[in-house]
Amino acid sequence: MGFDASDVVWTKVPFNTSYQPGKKAFDFDINQISITKERREAIDFSEPYYTAAQAIIVKADSKFAKATSLADFKDAQLGAQIGTTSLKAIGQIGATKDALVYDDTTKAAAAFDNGNIDGFVADLPSAFYLTAVELDNAVIVGQFAPETGEPEQFGLLLEKGSKLTGCVDKAIKSLKENGELAKIEAKWLSESANAPVLK
Repeated sequence: MGFDASDVVWTKVPFNTSYQPGKKAFDFDINQISITKERREAIDFSEPYYTAAQAIIVKADSKFAKATSLADFKDAQLGAQIGTTSLKAIGQIGATKDALVYDDTTKAAAAFDNGNIDGFVADLPSAFYLTAVELDNAVIVGQFAPETGEPEQFGLLLEKGSKLTGCVDKAIKSLKENGELAKIEAKWLSESANAPVLK
């Protein structure tokens, strides 16, 4: 990429603080962060690099594994990570129980494994990883349709007014135009077609 790996400093930042206003301890954050109008008020987002959906993960042997609609989750105890669009998506269900909120997806997955929740919501790429690698007896029962009719898109997060925003946008546009982003998506995220849309 034109620079030595030793020139890169990796910084871990809690997700729900990454998009808060103010000075950042990083140049950019690439952490599957959904672009929203509210977040844009506090930070810069790059050009979108991926269009995602939210997905519901349940136990393969639970009654919810046969769900075909969001209404099938009305009585489910669901959870999600704090400050995420996953948590917001649960609101589309109109559930009778308040969603349980976790500091991160790892804690939501642990609560799921321990039987504290019937299922949890995560973005589709995370859901594929979790069900393939991290969780036993877990399946993606389906994905949410976009609430507003607009697709959910991920972007790199930068400090408001960052001088790097234009450079990052240019790089992403180039990767789109030369087909590299499409190749990456086809190789690593092609499973999205196997997650039915729950309405």
